[in-house]
Amino acid sequence: MTALQIDVFPCRTDNYGVLLHHAGSGLTASVDAPEEAAILAALERRGWKLTHIFTTHHHNDHVAANLALKERFGCTIIGPVHESVAIPGIDQAYGEGDEFEFAGEPVRVIETPGHTAGHVCYHLPESKLLFAADTLFAMGCGRLFERPAADMWHSLQKLAVLPDETAVYFGHEYTLANARFAVTVDPDNARLKARITEVEDTLNAGRFTIPTSIGLEKETNPYLRVADPAIRRNLLMESRENEEVFAEIRRRKDNFK
Repeated sequence: MTALQIDVFPCRTDNYGVLLHHAGSGLTASVDAPEEAAILAALERRGWKLTHIFTTHHHNDHVAANLALKERFGCTIIGPVHESVAIPGIDQAYGEGDEFEFAGEPVRVIETPGHTAGHVCYHLPESKLLFAADTLFAMGCGRLFERPAADMWHSLQKLAVLPDETAVYFGHEYTLANARFAVTVDPDNARLKARITEVEDTLNAGRFTIPTSIGLEKETNPYLRVADPAIRRNLLMESRENEEVFAEIRRRKDNFK
């Protein structure tokens, strides 16, 4: 297994920037490129040179710095094949089941349509890392802009089967808002209630809530728990299909204040 270093930092209003670095080769990847200045500051602080950008989807708050960073560093921009025309500066496009190599380690591409039509996540199985951007958040999932709820449900199932210890890096700091909503549909979940306190303590201490893990999300994320009888009873949807329950939870979150 390669020895990868990860640096996380805030970007824009609520984005997370993530750098992935391999000391032996000097390779450094930015997962998406939300903001040039924040990424440059993180690179300078670490003494790293950007060689790659792993783009997850086409939204501006994830690609805004692509061209500026490519001009400065000559980095290789990797992105989703089904959104390749919308990814600035893209060099290599990949889809479901494709793999490429970073610092001697395979990177597996998982297509996760829902938030956008061609959204992808990047899974590094040897390092037990998942870069999920706006598909899977801590106790949440992305808003459905370009695909229906059933598509996002199936996308999340692809991630839920990854090993529980997989560390999940997501795209935005939405964790407390997600937690406060989650408890409204899963009110009897003791682990979820405890996690809300943990998140509040973390944020009050000025720390980040990233990463989470697949195992923790399966315990506390309502979008991964639609088969749970208690959630179904709370929603009065005990006999409905999983996709329907998921859609109802996502609809409620869209209207949650």
